[in-house]
Amino acid sequence: MSGIFFRLWALVFSSVDTQADIDTQAVTITTRLNIVNKLIEPDLYPRSAVLANGTFPGPTIFGNKGDHFIINVTNSLTDERMLRATTIHWHGIFQNQTNWADGAAMVTQCPIVPDDFFVYDFDINQAGTYWYHSHYSTQYCDGLRGAIVIYDPNDPYIDEYDVDDESTLITLADWIHTASPTPLLSNDSLTTLINGHGRSLQVEVTLNTLSPLAVISVQPGKRYRFRVASLACDAPFDFTIHGHKMTIIETDGEYTTPLVVDSLWIYAGQRYSVIVHANQTIGNYWIRADPLFPRGYPGFDNGRNSAILRYAGAPEADPETTDNSTQPLNEDDLNSIESPQPPGKPELGGADSVIKIKPTWDPKTSLFSINENPYTSPSVPVLLQILNGTFDADQLMPSGSVYKLKGNSSVELQIHGISTGGPHPFHLHGHSFWVIKNALSDKYNWVNPARRDTVPTGFDTNLTVIRFFTDNSGPWFFHCHIDWHIPLGLAIVFAEDSKGTSAHLKPPPPSYDEICPAFSKYTGDLAILNITEPQGHGA
Repeated sequence: MSGIFFRLWALVFSSVDTQADIDTQAVTITTRLNIVNKLIEPDLYPRSAVLANGTFPGPTIFGNKGDHFIINVTNSLTDERMLRATTIHWHGIFQNQTNWADGAAMVTQCPIVPDDFFVYDFDINQAGTYWYHSHYSTQYCDGLRGAIVIYDPNDPYIDEYDVDDESTLITLADWIHTASPTPLLSNDSLTTLINGHGRSLQVEVTLNTLSPLAVISVQPGKRYRFRVASLACDAPFDFTIHGHKMTIIETDGEYTTPLVVDSLWIYAGQRYSVIVHANQTIGNYWIRADPLFPRGYPGFDNGRNSAILRYAGAPEADPETTDNSTQPLNEDDLNSIESPQPPGKPELGGADSVIKIKPTWDPKTSLFSINENPYTSPSVPVLLQILNGTFDADQLMPSGSVYKLKGNSSVELQIHGISTGGPHPFHLHGHSFWVIKNALSDKYNWVNPARRDTVPTGFDTNLTVIRFFTDNSGPWFFHCHIDWHIPLGLAIVFAEDSKGTSAHLKPPPPSYDEICPAFSKYTGDLAILNITEPQGHGA
């Protein structure tokens, strides 16, 4: 498995019965991520990348629910062909009382300039599968992404599996052979990397050789909790493990009722935990992550878009398995087991605030808009605007892209799909939400819908309905997680309980006061910040 896995927790598992016990046993985890440029070739095609600690994916961060994290992010970037300022967003972590640590550039902080650092200091009172990535323009497409696993001493499914450790993490990523500011020349330069390994049609033809694939090793008879995390900056994947059923128990850090499937679509930013029983004949089985065309280059020739599930005792060889899905995931069948009842009345429009999200594409300007306003990055982070006394949405910048929300209230988003550049997975910072209606369904679930933080929104005729509760004061980004689409305008900011934000937040570290003055003087990225949509990506 590519990358360095850091066991960053010091808490020994024991029987824990209450939240108070979890808080008592929580520890402080201190680590450092050094953001560097390095030449790597995960699919045998060499390119310079932006990496955490020099690996792809970056080091996995492990902890337990309730732990305190102090993560020093140092910017050592030097390659002028790519963006050199940076931030880190901790995707799916609520950052309650620490909005300034959310890492969204010019929403909650200024980027960290080269040769500088910022200390992210926050608690994680959640459990599940998360990830981190740059949140500065399109930078994470160049490699700055890694996984976060937070274990739960009160895991309700702990008796249903035998193994859940660094060996059961499966990361999926799309990989391009050009720097992210450079438009793609063809889909041949798109490779699917599973745990940092993959094969590219472009490379295999050129070199007439095969790059190594990731191998997930299992012992016959054991049950495994595989944590499948999409670190993609664009493509969704159709994920399967040949010959094996998968029991879904988690979506984006939220427990679900067990659901047995043999395939699932996973979109950029989403995560699933699935239990897989290694009960088949000893051998090698294909793990497939087939991307959706034209967002990726589908197919399995020469082992592309693949990894290997290998039983102990099997030969070291590519599998010869075939498989046809007969039990694919229907997202309507996902049900939450925690706080299953959505806030508000059980009817469309029954929340305290109802906001329609209508994305559009303007071919004349080559920009997306939400409710007729393309998002543009403000010159001062939204959080700093609020802390300096600007509370009204019509005064907060960027104009037309900030929505004011009352505290302690229910919010319903009615998200219209858009075919151009789609399907678009939308991610909400600071919260998970209830998925009342999935884009490709006509059903509304007011009783026990799935909860998650990232959801696909379909095409022109589709509607997605989600709800959340405003119990986390601060400005929170809501955006398409196809990374090229944020600088093209497909984002808004929710200013949640603006007047209460200052009192709600813990004091930021001293380095927070220093990053904006440094960034205001930094000009090194100006030439490449005017990003356009890569060719062949639909917009």
